[in-house]
Amino acid sequence: MDYSEAAERISRKFAKGGQTPDPKKIEGKLRRLVDEFGVQPSEAERSVTNELAKEYSLPAPGSGGGPAGGKGGGTEEKKIADGVPGEWVTIEGKVVGLSQPASPSIAQSGIIADESGAIRFVVWAKSNAPVMAEGAWYRIESAVVDEFKGVANLKVHSGTTIKEINEDRSLIPTPTPIKELHPGIGCVRAKFIQEWDASHDRMLQSGLLGDETGTIKFVIWKEPGKESLVPGAVYNLFYAAVDEFNGRLSLTLNAATILQEEGEIAVSGGEAAVTGAIVHIAPGSGIIKRCPVEGCNRALSRQNYCPVHEIQPKFVYDLRIKGWLDDGEKTHNILLQRDAVESLTGMTLAGAQEIAENNPLGMDEVFLQMRDKVLGRYITCHGREIENRVLVNKCDKVTFNTTDHTALLNRAGGAPS
Repeated sequence: MDYSEAAERISRKFAKGGQTPDPKKIEGKLRRLVDEFGVQPSEAERSVTNELAKEYSLPAPGSGGGPAGGKGGGTEEKKIADGVPGEWVTIEGKVVGLSQPASPSIAQSGIIADESGAIRFVVWAKSNAPVMAEGAWYRIESAVVDEFKGVANLKVHSGTTIKEINEDRSLIPTPTPIKELHPGIGCVRAKFIQEWDASHDRMLQSGLLGDETGTIKFVIWKEPGKESLVPGAVYNLFYAAVDEFNGRLSLTLNAATILQEEGEIAVSGGEAAVTGAIVHIAPGSGIIKRCPVEGCNRALSRQNYCPVHEIQPKFVYDLRIKGWLDDGEKTHNILLQRDAVESLTGMTLAGAQEIAENNPLGMDEVFLQMRDKVLGRYITCHGREIENRVLVNKCDKVTFNTTDHTALLNRAGGAPS
């Protein structure tokens, strides 16, 4: 796009009516819309034209005399669910969640909702917009609906007007079954069924949620005031961000409304059973120490350090095995929990603790003994397969079958003649 030429073209339209807009300012607005917001050049030119028409209280050029900023002016009032990326819209909604801005260029970010749905929003620092409060209703005029990774979001810029609505309207979110979630914003009722070790130092908690229709990964990033979920508890999670990566969905709960409730959910879906030989035991297997803080349960470092609660001298012992199971055609990443480890190895938590505290090698000796007991053993693992890892809650030992072994060798090297 030739910004200078487009700015001159817009300026000439208004010069015919006796107005003298600055072409340099027009050019700057066009550049910001196209380069910063990703708006299509033709839409950017139309939007700047309509914005100037509104400023001068003139009909938008080419609108047939209709009011600037009306339905032909690119800022049509819409329900949130009806916003289409590339449009300029006016919406009325409630700020249902705020999250920590990811960049100094962002003044505020969060989620705004109406009765039709919800959308993530970003307020640019350059916009000098008024600060919005969580729980309040606002009318947002002339904002841009953008798209990032296939998800619509609302951008508040310098041309956007924000006015608080002094009334509290009814807003009742409806939970969606996990299997019916799609990228955007979602509400679910789910049980916290599995906690995972933090994979990043900014991560407060991650794990697995489930309902009657399936399971989904969740993450909570470290922010002031954010608290961890309690394993085994049931939650209503309103307005959670639903993201997609490598074809899998996950929930980010930082801006969500989280309400714990009484009751139970019969979690289903994702069940797996894989049979093969254990061909690798990964570091971090054996006896481990976990954070004793209620609701945390993270694995500690050898120095008893929790990434959230720091040094924890009153740690709690636990057992696990991380490794690979090979079925002859595919290698499965497996994680055995305590009950499965005790059943498979014959080593109890109390026995492992005695070895760790009295043997010169300590926890390493537990790892070595477990590795010797299970490496090369044929087993069937039962559990849930999530993100290419089987979370094993039960193991069955498999009797060696020479016929199957011969068939496997024949597939690998060809049958002897």
